[in-house]
Amino acid sequence: MATPADPLAVSGTLEPDSTRNSTLHGDESMLKEKLNAQVESVEGKPDIAARDDDFPDGGLRAWLVVGGAMCSTFATFGYVNSWGVFQAYYQTTVLSSIPPSNIAWIGSIQYSLVFLPSIFVGRLFDLGYFHSILVASSALLVAATFLIPHCTQYWQFILCQGFAVGLPCGCIFAPTASAVAHWFKKRRGLAMGFVAVGSSLGGTLLPIAAKQLLPQVGFKWTMRIIGFVLLAVLGSAILLMKRRLPGRKVAGGLFNWRAFRYAPFSVYCLSAFVTFQGVYAFLTYVAVSATEMGLPGDFAFYFVAFANAASLFGRYTAGPMNVMIPFTAAAGILTYAWPYANSKGSLIAVTLLYGFASGAYVSLVSNPAMDFGGPEDVGRRVGMFLSFLALGALAGPPISGAVRTATGGFDAVGCVGKSEGETLTGTAG
Repeated sequence: MATPADPLAVSGTLEPDSTRNSTLHGDESMLKEKLNAQVESVEGKPDIAARDDDFPDGGLRAWLVVGGAMCSTFATFGYVNSWGVFQAYYQTTVLSSIPPSNIAWIGSIQYSLVFLPSIFVGRLFDLGYFHSILVASSALLVAATFLIPHCTQYWQFILCQGFAVGLPCGCIFAPTASAVAHWFKKRRGLAMGFVAVGSSLGGTLLPIAAKQLLPQVGFKWTMRIIGFVLLAVLGSAILLMKRRLPGRKVAGGLFNWRAFRYAPFSVYCLSAFVTFQGVYAFLTYVAVSATEMGLPGDFAFYFVAFANAASLFGRYTAGPMNVMIPFTAAAGILTYAWPYANSKGSLIAVTLLYGFASGAYVSLVSNPAMDFGGPEDVGRRVGMFLSFLALGALAGPPISGAVRTATGGFDAVGCVGKSEGETLTGTAG
């Protein structure tokens, strides 16, 4: 039986070696025709399968889309990756009576919702919806940011900063990645590297801005200023980003279970789930660990910015899988080493190295999912992958917080880095 490398298995009969290759090519052609027959244009236009040479892979319009996507990740991933600053602030002020592991649930909800809505929004993107999703989600994100300073109870922060911030971030990010995939194929890694730079810039500048503004204008006006920044950045993203291909109705519904018959896709989904249990634990608690180590609170706030700034270089230099694997291994080792960095200099060094190593992985995490199929259902495929990833992002920080509370320190929390080492099995597959 011939088995092509495709999520859908093609059945055939065992034939002599002299005719097996021709039979395989015939089966593959029949499969492609069958898949194309399952796809119809939403706008009633004839569907033409996209080839590698159909993608612009450059040009003013394509790079403007990348610029808009950078603005999008600045306001979504950059904002969410700044959570460590708020974790440290809330533990000493408005939520000081709440255990740190409970406070961490606010950030975990954000982290998971950046990815979880992708399965729904990705399907909508495939059907042709794009700017309507961006506009509605951007409005909700900005409104939630303006409402955060009016929260006084734990449950209010959960709803406003957890769900009302995380959900629109996810609804913005999913179509952003899919839109870039419409314009780039051969140079997609480079394009997504630039897109991820926006996340690093946001994750660096927003914590620094918050740190400088809090003592000068207070918490309420700090969040209002951040809200105005998000309004400007998201407005730019809406104006610059555009899809290239028409919407399509792809057979299989919201969730394409047949894609998991393709072992590399299934293993990669599992590897991302395990990895993201460790990625955000460091960003959530590094500022808290710096404070507990005895560093001044004014300086400890900057550790989140240090990690995100270093990730900028990791994101820009990231490459194919064989480059991502050693960087991911290094991030896992550094997570182990983090609790044993007992001086200011050593903690800064670990933070910078971790940011660089993890940035190389995070910048291209969705690229393989894009390449496991064609552009006709890229939104659904990436959405399924990111939804699996979201579950790991949701569980990681609260588990780390519970371990820290139970043990009284961060030594055991570093074991979360074990998850990042384990992902090597998945990425290598």
